Amino acid sequence: MKTIPTITAALIGAGQPVIGADVCAQTLEKVTATDKITVSYREAAVPFSYLLGPNKAVGFSVDLTEAIIDDVRSRLKKPNLKVEYIPVTGQNRIPLLVNGTYDLECGSTTNTSARGKEVSFSINFFYAGTRLLTKRNSNVKNYADLASKTVASTAGSTNEKLVRKYSAENNLNIQIISGKDYADALRLVENDDASALALDDVLLFGLRANSGHQSSLEIVGDTLQVEPYACMVRKDDPEFKKLVDGTITRLMRSGEFTRLYKKWFESPIPPTGVNLNMQMSEPLRANLKTRSDKPAQ
Repeated sequence: MKTIPTITAALIGAGQPVIGADVCAQTLEKVTATDKITVSYREAAVPFSYLLGPNKAVGFSVDLTEAIIDDVRSRLKKPNLKVEYIPVTGQNRIPLLVNGTYDLECGSTTNTSARGKEVSFSINFFYAGTRLLTKRNSNVKNYADLASKTVASTAGSTNEKLVRKYSAENNLNIQIISGKDYADALRLVENDDASALALDDVLLFGLRANSGHQSSLEIVGDTLQVEPYACMVRKDDPEFKKLVDGTITRLMRSGEFTRLYKKWFESPIPPTGVNLNMQMSEPLRANLKTRSDKPAQ
């Protein structure tokens, strides 16, 4: 096991920034040296990770994160390990992980080969696909109906790239505008600044369920590319990836993972008690047994 240099530990302990992925690659050693683990959350990724009040994140991915933290505490024999939570966006989640600002991201991030060049991914814990959310009176039923229209997404997302590709391949001249986060992207549709919002289907169900305009919104269109969600850890840190994978494996084997799924996808969830009524997909059911970390194609 590679040891963090003493000067690095001192800098971290003093609150100084640590530069370079290599310095922070060995997460468990960094956590041991600082007596703290820093994890991220998303502010509006219902039901994976979202704010319930100004400083309280909840959701399916948050529960996975907490289970991983418990295993870190057990592994390091640090029952009082300090945990710091920071918000991330689609644009900064990878850079902030790579540079050591935080140590673990379990949110709504798609496991892709391109991202795998910068970070490592855990066992996949969800499978989604890009679809469209639009107003019921928009006459948008599929991607062909978006010719020469404006579509919202989030900057840096796989959804944005897929729609751009689909538009180019089918000569649709779709114009893309980006929201700073999921809630902001939804407002672009609600305010008629965009004809539709392209995101992973589960995120669309969550956004619609918690929107004040739920009855006027519908989710339409074919599924573009099935995408696996996974937790992100720093690259070249097999020990920490093994721990994260071990936690997810334990939850899947014990039935706790299925219980958490029912809690967040098939039951009323806060703050309004809405029920997404999303049964577990066949790809995810299969992965409870295979436990693959294979990226999207």
